[in-house]
Formats: sequence, C-alpha cells, structure tokens
Amino acid sequence: MKYIKQYLVVIIAFISLNIAAQNTRDIQGGMWIPSLLEGMNEQEMQQLGSKMTAEDIYSVNNSSLKDAIAHFAGGCTSEMISPNGLLLSNHHCGYGAIQSHSTVENDYLKDGFWAMSYEEELPNERLSATFIKRIDDVTSEVFKGVTETMDEASKMKLISQNINKVTAAASKEAWQKANVKSFYKGNQYLLFVTEVFTDVRLVGAPPSAIGKFGADTDNWMWPRHTGDFSLFRIYADADNRPAAYSKDNVPYKPNHYLPISLDGVEENDFTLVFGFPGRTNEYLPAVGVDQIVNVLNPAKIEVRENALKIVNNFMRKDPAIKIKYASKYASIANYWKKWIGESQGIHRTNAIEKKHELEKEFTKIVEEKDLVGYKTLLSDFETLYKEIESVSLARDYWIEVAYRNVELLGITFRTFQIEQAYLRGGEQGFEAARKAILNRLEGTYKNYSAEVDKPVFEKLVSLYAEKVPKNYLPTNMVDVDFTALTNTIYANSKLTSLESAVELLSGSAEEVIKKLNEDKAYTFGKELHTIFYTKLEPKFQQLNLQIGAVQKKYMKALMEVFPNKRFPPDANSTLRVNYGMVQGYQPRDGVFYTTQTYLKGVLEKYKPGDYEFDVPQKLQDLYKTKNYGPYGENGKMPVNYLSTNHMTGGNSGSPVVDAYGNLTGLAFDTTWEGTMSDLYFDAEIVRSIMVDIRYVLFIIDKYAGAQRLIDEMTFVHPKKK
Repeated sequence: MKYIKQYLVVIIAFISLNIAAQNTRDIQGGMWIPSLLEGMNEQEMQQLGSKMTAEDIYSVNNSSLKDAIAHFAGGCTSEMISPNGLLLSNHHCGYGAIQSHSTVENDYLKDGFWAMSYEEELPNERLSATFIKRIDDVTSEVFKGVTETMDEASKMKLISQNINKVTAAASKEAWQKANVKSFYKGNQYLLFVTEVFTDVRLVGAPPSAIGKFGADTDNWMWPRHTGDFSLFRIYADADNRPAAYSKDNVPYKPNHYLPISLDGVEENDFTLVFGFPGRTNEYLPAVGVDQIVNVLNPAKIEVRENALKIVNNFMRKDPAIKIKYASKYASIANYWKKWIGESQGIHRTNAIEKKHELEKEFTKIVEEKDLVGYKTLLSDFETLYKEIESVSLARDYWIEVAYRNVELLGITFRTFQIEQAYLRGGEQGFEAARKAILNRLEGTYKNYSAEVDKPVFEKLVSLYAEKVPKNYLPTNMVDVDFTALTNTIYANSKLTSLESAVELLSGSAEEVIKKLNEDKAYTFGKELHTIFYTKLEPKFQQLNLQIGAVQKKYMKALMEVFPNKRFPPDANSTLRVNYGMVQGYQPRDGVFYTTQTYLKGVLEKYKPGDYEFDVPQKLQDLYKTKNYGPYGENGKMPVNYLSTNHMTGGNSGSPVVDAYGNLTGLAFDTTWEGTMSDLYFDAEIVRSIMVDIRYVLFIIDKYAGAQRLIDEMTFVHPKKK
C-alpha cells in the first residue's frame, strides 16, 4: 500500500507538471502592442515569472523600458545601455556600417574596430535610430466615412486620405514625426509619434570571426556560438534633440537605459523581448500557407541557391571581392536558409492540416449561428489563391532575378525609372530621377563586380526563361542562347561600371533616352521591367486587394467566432513585446538541445583559416587561461542561450530582459525548426537564439580592452536580492 501511495504521488506530480507546462506553452507566442499590455498580457507575463507591471514596460509620462528601445538602420532593433547614448545591436545589423569604413588595409570586418575615445567614433551616412514616444489608437478617425457599400478600392482610398489627415493633425513637437500603421489586417489603426536620430556613430565591433562566427553554416542553427553584437552611439544637439551630424553634437541622454544583469540565465527564467519585428502572417488560410510552402518558397530557394554558389566561389578566392560582397551575400543567404527551414517546419508541425481543422470548426460555428456574412470566406480564399498563383510565382521570379540577385538587371531597373520619369514628367521629371539614381548608383558600384555578376546573370536568366509561366515571359527570352547573350551584354553594356554609366546618363533627356535604348543590358532589362509594370504588378495588386479584403473580414470573423482564443496582431515593423522562458527543446527523435552554449564550443568548431570557423588567437589565449573576469560562470564562459520567445526579422538586435527589466541577452536568430513561426507558432519547437550579455561584456572588456565602455554601463545582480 505504501508503494502504491508513493507511485500515485509521483504520477500526480508528473501530471501536474505536464499541465503547468501546457499552460505556460499556451500563453507564449505573439507580438503584442506595448501600449495595450494591461489585463491579459500583464497577467500572462506574471504567470511566466515577470515582476514588472505594464506601466514599467510602456509609459507616456514616466521613464519606461520602451524609452530604451530604438528601431535601428530601418530593419533592426537596438537598445540604450548607458546614460551616454551607447547603443547595442547585432553585428549583422551594423554590418553595412562596419563594411563602409573597411578597406583592404583597414579591414574592420576582419579585424574588428574599437573607438578608444569619443573622437575616434565613426559617423555613418543614412544610419538612423528611431524611438517611440507615444502610441495612440486612431481607428475611428481612420474609418470615418467608410461604409460597407463602398467597393474595396474606394474604401482604401478614403482610408489613405484619413490616415494623411490623422498624421498631419497629430499632437507632437516640431522635431518629432508621426505615422499610422494598420493592425489585425486593417481592422485597427494606431498612430506612432517618434523621434529619429541620424547622427549615429560606430563605437565598437568584434572581428567577424567572433561577430559572425559560424556564418552561413551555423545561420538559423543550434548549438550556436556567435558573438553577434556591435556598438554605436547616438549624438544629439545641445537640447538633446535629433540633429544632423555635427562636430558640435553631444552624446544623447536617454529617458531610460537598460541595467545589465551579471547573474546570467537558467532554465525557465522569464524572458521579455522588446523590438521591431518585421512581418508575420499567422492568420493566413490553409490554402495561402500551402501556396507559400509548396509553390513560392521552392522557386525563391532555387534562385538564391544558384546565385549564392557562384558568389561564394569568388569570395573565397579574392579578399577584395569578399569585402565588396560580404553584406550582400549574408543578406541573400539569410532568407534562402530561412525559407528552407520555414517550409520544413510547416510540414513537420502539420500546420496546414491544423489550419484546415480550425477552418472546419470555424465553418461549423458559422453555420450553427447562421453568420451569413462569413459563410463564403473560405471558398473566396480558394478561388482567389488559385487565380493569383501563377502571377505570384512570376512576380517572385522577377523580384529574385531582375530586382535582387542579378545586379546588372537591378541597375537597368533603376535606369528604367529615368525613362519612365521622362515620359510622365518631361525634362523636370527626368532631371529629378537622374539625380536621385546617379547618387544611388555610386554606392551600388562601390560594391559591384561585373566579373562576379556575369555568371550569376547567365545562370539566373536561363532559369527565369525555363521556370516563369509562359504568359509572363518576355519575347527576348524565348529560344535564346544565354551564354552568347551574356557575353554580348557584358562586353558591350555601359552599365557595368560607374564611369561608363555616368557617361551613358550624361546629356539632354532625349540624348540619354536614345543612348539607353541602344545599350544591350538596358534593352534586355527594359522588356522584363515593362512586363512587370504592365502585366504582372497590376494583376497581382488587383487580386491582392481582393484577398486583403477577404483576409480583413476573416480576421474579424475569427475574433468573433472564437472569443476565448488569443489573437496577437501580426508583426508590421512596429514596436512589440513578446514574452517567453529560457528553455531547450527536442528538434527530432533522440536529440535534445540544452539552453546554453559556452566558449569551449567555439574552440571545438575551430578550423584554422576557415572564413566561417576561424578563431582569433587572442580569444584562444583567453580560453586557455580562463581569463573571463566577472563574466564567467563556474569556470566557463557563456556564449549563447535559447528561449521560447516569438521573433522574426526586425527583432535582430532586440534586448532580452529578465523579470525585473535587466538586460540578459541580445536576440539575433531563430532556430531552423522554428522559422515557420512567421506563418504558424508552435511553442514546442520555436526557439530564439540570444547572445548572452556576459559574452558581449567579456569581448568588450577582456578581448578588446575597451574599459571606457564598461565604465559607462550599470551592472546589477537581481538573483542575489
């Protein structure tokens, strides 16, 4: 009897743990609006272990976490970590700025960079950091005058006009900006008042052998050992307001900066990620996800795979090419690998089937309640997605080949804008377009090699001709010898170098248009771009508008039909909060990933001279002597850790804070198995990868010797309270 009782106690405890684990899984996921956390979100965070209130996270009138978070470089997140404007983000977010200051003689990508004084900090053109000052709900103002009897185009036109009025009338200071964003597929609108700082200077960056360790092989993978961070500083005018670069500017004084925890993390610790996630589509119907995973993703993956293979061969042979193409290559490879993992994750979790099950339940309730307005939604989706499939596929091929991966075709697209501007606006339109494009081309050609681009052109253009739906294929790509075509274009076009491109674009409008239409590359690209503008894009936008209208209604219907389900809004590059826990996971049978990696793992991956897995000698020496300072843990140096936070592109560089709002890590990636979370979140396998803040400090202090930066930070020990 005694043993039966003990057995029952164990069983009950096991069941209780499973129920608790399920409960915590159910309240994870979602990217929540920080101004709307009171109530459910606040309770969920506290259930996971948070000690913060909603007011601690977002406040208009008092200092709060939001005041330390900045949208960085237009596509990443960053955070204030000192009272002197010191800004922390990812190495890959600062990569373009680091590259722009690098030369073969002073290669900051390879060797790293550390400013040992304010005077040594490097200014950056077109780099910005944007803070959110206030978020207001303006839904009623945006929908003013909009009626259900209007057609969709008329609705969107009036909504756009109302947004312009709301933005213009926003209450703000003269130096602040305002913009309106839609949420819940256009069912809600919020206004954001912002401050945009443009004097942002490079302060420090580890060598790529630390900041990009593992490079493309380890991208999206666990275990990970990457010190993915870089440091910048925001400068302001004498009144602490945004100002263009000036030697008279002074370090910005933030309303809040993040204290840094030296206590590390452990299993089941609360984690909050604050940032600017780019885009998710969690409420797509099953037919939409199916099309992405089984039609569109495979096409884009194939294009990028071919381009990456060619560029990689050149980068491995030539250091100058490697510097030129490093940032572009990383950007292309990032989403190539992400799409592969996304498709695999959707299949593994049976996400499409689960969406079908939800839709069956939705249909049943709609029928039972006789919700007439919602009865045709799913059949409307089926019809529209079937109609849009070929145009979406052709459009993706155009984007991947003509716009992104064949650089010469991208240049022809820009010069095509000059001719279009002339046709629309005459001499005045022509001059404005020429000036803008010449300014942009200077940066393009700085990192361009016709030698690299030529084989990419031949491979991808031939792939385009083979795979694009025939009704969208230009006549100049039918029955063509692409080797001969490539040789002719790259031998004769003036668009393969800055000097000859400037010459081509000099003269009167008529002269330039005439010269452009005699250029082999331009005339080839022009036919591609003309089809895009006249056939592809109009059809795509027409169908996409219809799908958007159905999606908006479906979103509203889901929230009405399932009133007790959680519905976090999709990401749209606005400030969001997501919360989770430090946890490992089981990616497949017989394999379990623990939460933490250490410097030991860096040395285990070490391959001397390899561009992905080389290790600087000084870091090897620090490992051998175990000279970790106050940043080590039980004789080991933590590097990265895992959490269940729901992230996407744009969250790169986001701070990870503990239950008290102290910085514990820096978000930089998602595991491969979890990349499908843009379309479907599953707390069982979605994991985000963080740089342990102690590794960041160790590199700044022990590796770089940048004590001045350490001295301006604030350190805390929350676990020793």
